Amino acid sequence: MAKTKRFHRWVTATAVALVLWLSVAGLAIAPSVTRDSTSVSTATSEGRLAVFDDVWQTINDRYYDTEFHGVDWLAQREKYRTQAAEARDESELYAVLRRLVISLKDAHTRVYAPEEKFDWQRPRFITVGFSVREVEGQLTVVSVEAGSEAELAGMRRGDTIVSIAGEAAETRLKERLKEQPDSSTPQAARLFAVSSLLNGQADSKVLVAWENARDVEHEASFTRRWFQRTPGLAINYQRGAAIISFDAFTHGIAIDFAHALTNQMDKLKQARGIIIDLRGNGGGDAQAMAEIASAFLPAATALGQFTDRHGNVSLKIDTGTAPLYTAQTGERTQAPLIVLTSERTSSAAEIFLNALKQANRVTIMGSQTCGCVLAVRTHHALPDGGELAVSELDYQTAAGTRLEGKGIQPDVVISQTRQAIYAGRDSVLESAFAKLHRSK
Repeated sequence: MAKTKRFHRWVTATAVALVLWLSVAGLAIAPSVTRDSTSVSTATSEGRLAVFDDVWQTINDRYYDTEFHGVDWLAQREKYRTQAAEARDESELYAVLRRLVISLKDAHTRVYAPEEKFDWQRPRFITVGFSVREVEGQLTVVSVEAGSEAELAGMRRGDTIVSIAGEAAETRLKERLKEQPDSSTPQAARLFAVSSLLNGQADSKVLVAWENARDVEHEASFTRRWFQRTPGLAINYQRGAAIISFDAFTHGIAIDFAHALTNQMDKLKQARGIIIDLRGNGGGDAQAMAEIASAFLPAATALGQFTDRHGNVSLKIDTGTAPLYTAQTGERTQAPLIVLTSERTSSAAEIFLNALKQANRVTIMGSQTCGCVLAVRTHHALPDGGELAVSELDYQTAAGTRLEGKGIQPDVVISQTRQAIYAGRDSVLESAFAKLHRSK
């Protein structure tokens, strides 16, 4: 009964918590609440201007930095308003709106057309059945969905993309980088650009050419379709180590994590160490992240604070004096920790990582994190049914430093190779196993 009461108090406390989320499959930032709005049509110039003015004014009124990162925000209105009025359709209007918000160089402030509305706890995005990342300077296939058109066409992990819709892939990437020349960090900008290479309307087709391991070129047309996934938790054991993967930080994942550790504490104590994989973690709920951090850090460990545009502290986060995890188990794991990172590790995941680093509890392996650490309180509903995410709060660590625009450098930099991908090996994970083996 006592546990149940503690659980309900925890849920009530976190119901008003900030959400920090930056997941790239098409990049999306998590809202907590979206208000209703009266719909207008973007088929008319008046309707397009109504949407544009709402975007500009909302950012003007709510953006966390009253200096707008040095951007002349009024001049931006004059620059893009006429373009918005003259846009030929919704797609062109939202391209203008994206150019407007991109000028802030902020990965969290984003605008979404009506069909792109995003539920961060059940991410929905357009896919062609495979995903691409930069590996050894080449646009490389890093995952292929089972049963997809891509798999049936013979595409495999490690293959490289030659062209998209008849355009050289490298040329297409350069064009995307021109459209979005900057973001919170250079790695965030490239992440956005690479993730957008295959973008298009749902149910449309795109022609893709690729080369396999023997440099033989193939070509096929793939259908863009909506795909939805639910972030989750996975714990497995390999080579004497426990591997914990979080796709995001949610209330449900925090509770599942607490239950898993309660049931597996004896097994964890026998493990050589714990490897936490945050390479695909775009963040999530700040308080849920704090609850998970309490499994590794002392109670009441300060995790930082969020301030508004006037410098007022809106929220301080810490591991809590009676967190859900320790309330159930009464102990924390002291096993050696290794955290795996990538440029996709962002927002709340970076706060989590920084707290472990400051407590000297972790070795970080992989690549530099996103450096995308601002807070969006709610998504703002636009007059046509679209949505706007605005960074309303800045974040500082407990030591008073900012992670936005910086990211976190790993202790050991490790890059995946095409050869390893073809062989089905994970170079970063293998390096973590090797380190744990050497530490014994």
